[in-house]
Amino acid sequence: MEKRYIIGIDQSTQGTKALLFDGEGHLLRRTDLPHRQIVNEKGWVSHDLNEIYRNTVQTVKTLVTESGVAPETIAGIGISNQRETTAIWDKATGEPLEEAIVWQCGRASGIAQEIAEQGHAEEIREATGLQLSAYFPAAKMAWLLRNGGEERQKRAADGKLCLGTIDSWLVYKLTGDHAFKTDFSNASRTQLFNLKTLAWDEKICEMFGIPVCALARVCDSDAVYGTTTMEGLFSEPVPICGVLGDSHAALFGQGCLKPGMIKATYGTGSSLMMNIGDKPIQSSHGVVTSLAWGRGGKVDYVLEGNLNYTGAVITWLKDDLQIISSPGETGKLAKEAIQEDSLYLVPAFSGLGAPYWDSEARASVVGMSRTTRKAEFVRAALECIAYQITDVVQAMSEDAGVPVKELRVDGGPTRNDYLMQFQSNIADAGVLVPDSEELSAIGPAYAAGLQLGVWDESIFGKLNRVSYKPDMEVEKREQKYAGWKKAVASVITNK
Repeated sequence: MEKRYIIGIDQSTQGTKALLFDGEGHLLRRTDLPHRQIVNEKGWVSHDLNEIYRNTVQTVKTLVTESGVAPETIAGIGISNQRETTAIWDKATGEPLEEAIVWQCGRASGIAQEIAEQGHAEEIREATGLQLSAYFPAAKMAWLLRNGGEERQKRAADGKLCLGTIDSWLVYKLTGDHAFKTDFSNASRTQLFNLKTLAWDEKICEMFGIPVCALARVCDSDAVYGTTTMEGLFSEPVPICGVLGDSHAALFGQGCLKPGMIKATYGTGSSLMMNIGDKPIQSSHGVVTSLAWGRGGKVDYVLEGNLNYTGAVITWLKDDLQIISSPGETGKLAKEAIQEDSLYLVPAFSGLGAPYWDSEARASVVGMSRTTRKAEFVRAALECIAYQITDVVQAMSEDAGVPVKELRVDGGPTRNDYLMQFQSNIADAGVLVPDSEELSAIGPAYAAGLQLGVWDESIFGKLNRVSYKPDMEVEKREQKYAGWKKAVASVITNK
């Protein structure tokens, strides 16, 4: 029986999705399962690793069963994952020692501060491309080891424990030989991987107290990671041969394969990435450097900027302020707003991310006037998303020395035509919106299908896109953006 279907798995912060693609790259079906967000009295955020594994298996089983395709026709599986969420488990038994520390959890901030006080921050940034922060897995791994005491630390040093990200956990659990592997994209986000040597940096690992033997083997993103029966679903094991962190997966799925190509994923927060080719660039404008992927023995690098509050601003309007009943209302209200109203919303609810990196900044409403009503407030909330994206786009453009004329975007908020047109206007760039929101699952599926010869690179042309082009006068654009920069300056504390 011809093997002509590919499954893409997207294991994200809120849940797990499985998508089925045919031999032409068309999305046929999707299944989802949410998992618990475990938050304790200290505000620590955790995930149950076994629940994530069970949900991954169940989504695939449901996908194949409900689609009606024969399991024997599945050629391969690709996986994308929430990147910085960090796990520890027993190498022999596969049993987790703790719940996973979710990427936005700050419980390891004391460890990052301790290492900063030792004077290692710049050395770490130069080697890994990342600013020293508890956001990344290095500090989280150190916390997991310290929290388990000397016995756990000794077992890690003896090679009996696994410290990894969610991709390596799923590969370990799914593969018959319990392969402990990760890909270049995920490794580059741990703050332990040297971007120049393309290996775990032993000196930095030592700073954090993490034995290199407890870390996964790093492979090309399109390597064969092993095979899986998906708990008996497949009579013959199916290869897992596409693994990417979710943002890198979206970059790949968008077809941003050449230097200078850039994508923005609009979600609760947002991730922007620019492909910068086969040589790293050290940012001097507040974004970070990491690896896009490894393919065929070669790597590409990216510049990346992350924003804390983009789609979450709309959720705030709905759930906390209760001035809208659904996100779909925002576009209509924004169009009804008085265009001359000068309101800006700076959504620094938990500080400012790229390119400002000010954790002490707090949210502010600037420029309120007598004409400010609900419609103007909603418009300011929408527009702050585009302003933040533009800040990062400009930072990347300056670092790379490349003007950005096209922005490829994905995520739920891209369905808002007011936001997308304003994004095009304020960034002074074309904006391309694909007809699918599933880029984080499309990316590893494309990588798997390319590796297995199910399709060729013409697959990247299969996404239908809606195009937005700038239509705002230059003077007005400059005036509005200058107003935004002034509003941001009013909340920054690290001047």
